[in-house]
Amino acid sequence: MVKKKFINFWLLVVLSICIIVTPALASSSISQNSPSKVVESQILYESGRFAEAVQILKQAVQDYEQQGDSLKQSVALSNLALAYQQIGDWKQAHISITKSLALQGTSNKNFTVLAQTLDIQGRLQLLTGQAEASLVTWKQTEDIYTKLGDKKGIALALLSQAQALRSQGFNKQAIEKLELVNKTLESQGDSLAKAAVLLSLGDTLENVGELEKSRLALEQSLAIYRRLKLPENIALSLLSLGNNARIQQKNTQAIAFYQQTFDTSISPLTKVKARLNHLNLLIAEKQFAAAQSLIPEIQSLLAQLPPSRPSIYAHINLAHNLGSLNTPTSQIAQLLGTAVQQSRSLKDIRAEAYALGNLGGLYEKTQQITDAISLTQQALILAQTSNAPEISYLWQWQMGRLLKAQSNFTGAIAAYDATIETLESLRTDLVAVNQDIQFNFRDNVEPVYRESVALLLQNSGEKPDIQTLEKARTRIEALQLAEIDNFFREACLQGQRVLLDQVVDKENPNTAILYPIILPEQLQVIVKIPQQPLRHYTVNKSQVEVERTLVQLREYILEPDRTEEIQTLSQEIYNWLIKPIESDLATSKVNTLVFVLDGALKNIPLAALYDGEKYLVEKYAVALSLGLQLLAPNPLAQKPVNVLAAGLVQPPPDFPTFPPLPGIKLEFDLIAQTGASTKKLLNKDFTSITLEKNVNTVPFNVLHLATHGQFSSRPEDTFILANDGSINVLQFDNLLRSQSETSPQTIELLVLSACQTATGDNRATLGLAGAAIKAGARSTVASLWHIDDQSTAILIGEFYNELVNSKVTKAEALRRAQVKLLTQYPNYSRPGYWAAYVLVGNWL
Repeated sequence: MVKKKFINFWLLVVLSICIIVTPALASSSISQNSPSKVVESQILYESGRFAEAVQILKQAVQDYEQQGDSLKQSVALSNLALAYQQIGDWKQAHISITKSLALQGTSNKNFTVLAQTLDIQGRLQLLTGQAEASLVTWKQTEDIYTKLGDKKGIALALLSQAQALRSQGFNKQAIEKLELVNKTLESQGDSLAKAAVLLSLGDTLENVGELEKSRLALEQSLAIYRRLKLPENIALSLLSLGNNARIQQKNTQAIAFYQQTFDTSISPLTKVKARLNHLNLLIAEKQFAAAQSLIPEIQSLLAQLPPSRPSIYAHINLAHNLGSLNTPTSQIAQLLGTAVQQSRSLKDIRAEAYALGNLGGLYEKTQQITDAISLTQQALILAQTSNAPEISYLWQWQMGRLLKAQSNFTGAIAAYDATIETLESLRTDLVAVNQDIQFNFRDNVEPVYRESVALLLQNSGEKPDIQTLEKARTRIEALQLAEIDNFFREACLQGQRVLLDQVVDKENPNTAILYPIILPEQLQVIVKIPQQPLRHYTVNKSQVEVERTLVQLREYILEPDRTEEIQTLSQEIYNWLIKPIESDLATSKVNTLVFVLDGALKNIPLAALYDGEKYLVEKYAVALSLGLQLLAPNPLAQKPVNVLAAGLVQPPPDFPTFPPLPGIKLEFDLIAQTGASTKKLLNKDFTSITLEKNVNTVPFNVLHLATHGQFSSRPEDTFILANDGSINVLQFDNLLRSQSETSPQTIELLVLSACQTATGDNRATLGLAGAAIKAGARSTVASLWHIDDQSTAILIGEFYNELVNSKVTKAEALRRAQVKLLTQYPNYSRPGYWAAYVLVGNWL
């Protein structure tokens, strides 16, 4: 966790910022008359020696009590609560903060001290899972600072409130708080406090994915620090700018910022952080020779650091990086051993948990399984004792792998169950875990779910029972949810779920649901057929083989002379997914297939699967689901279709790589000819402002956006184009959800008719799912790649005609439109023209 600064005993200014908000304000100088214990405890705390700070502060509390100085005693107790939080002693932290507030209630109130004490209490509440209580507490601090006229204090209180909102998944409200912070600071002159709040604001905006706003705030903080001529603070802003550039994949800029940080800083710790970030970036880019050249310097800097939690995490960070450079195991073990020793000398339980677990991980790699289990057990106990779930789940997962290696499958399954339970409890915090704890979704979360499912299915015999299949299916759905959370850096899907099984068994008994699961050694498929229990089958194809076939199909489908190869590959995938249940589907009169797709399967058009004679779309309507239906799945066919259509023929000048789309006018004409009520926004009439205005004033249930757009696995690269520029997916919930309280309306169907997935991004369909979720749409029809806009106009016209006049489901309307293009338009009969369109969400 990011440290809060102490309340200064003599110059009482706001020095505390909560959790993710980093870094804390620079401490004002302590009066020469300050008691030596106060000075000593603050130095110990600032250097990460929390257990020693606790001992000094306990003595200070006693001294002030004997002197009858209740104000100073309460301040000492507040700082003691801070130090206890750092070592994970939540009980003593609570006792200390409660005593501090009680003392302030019995004496003449110093409101500045009270605000700071409440701020510390808010942090304690948040860290112990009481997010709602922390929000209330930080609103109290805001009220006090408002009465005091302390604008910087107000800004800090709002930052803390934003963190509390984020921890509950209220990202939109958190960003509104952050915007308020910006306005609060605009009129302020240069000061340490203003610069530090801007730095904190920049880091927080980065955590919620607002990277451009983050960069601007960080640059403002840097400019102020430069004008104030504060080299260490300048270095901290540069370090954050480097991290921001790295997230945006501007690696050259990131390296330049890290180098400037190193050159500017006077702190060995900041220099180490800059070099470690630089090293990690070089390793990620496979520049191993350049990476090796940094290591001696990092080792020299580490030797200069006194024992502290940041020093411990730096040792572990270096050990992680060395593991990627084929460094001798003994050298890595020595680094981790030092980290363990330092954490024990400091009595820092949380740091010891992290160090011991990493040492256990090293033993796992060297196949010293018994020793690895012993270390992992110790680490897990310590992590749970210090209430550190972001560390606990790592060691629960490690224990699962180790027990599996010993063929203790029952124990391994239990360990994986515990891991996933901890991950679920961390949903809102996963993307905001301590940056010193190295975190990467693809490395640290996704494998947990996949390995868990593999373990369940591979150790349940040839015919797993229903309970096991249900558990495996739920795990894959949870992985999909975690992917979306990670995409948006928030828990964005909250609320009541409508089970797909219920829809299939009752409301829509002609639909089957397929859950293909790509595992390292096998492809497993779980199937739900109406009125039947779950069943499953195994395809003995490794993940590498499956993905090779899928990638090849995705490449060939865009090439005009590859029809034969496309059909061969499509038939292979058909044989994996559909052939084993062909007869059951026919017996149950299934006419619609809903796929909850996994991994690389999301990138291929399932409508184009081939049975040797016909494409899948000629036999079944096809839809994709996240496995999570949060809104009642009402059929659109029961309602009049009211379309709000926005289109852009000529992309804005800033987007020269996107060609014009002259077919949009025909597309709009064909929609209107179906008899659907249509409001059009074309070309100059289609801006982000006019779109938002019409969303709030025009009655519609279908939103049709005929404009270039891109889906990416990165939210900042997922957008559509309007006449005034791009509209990012993060803006969708503001622009596309009706804000009118008097006439709230749900988008039954969102159509994105000219979008494409980002080139070379094999997880780009995350952006498609993200767009659907942010728009609040029950269903989304979108294209996986850019198609000839003439064929698009024909297909879209046929789709609306079926939807409006035949009163069929959305999935069936799309199927009929695709089949018409395939069978009645020879120029557009190749799958590359009609198969790109997918329906995501409610298929009814």
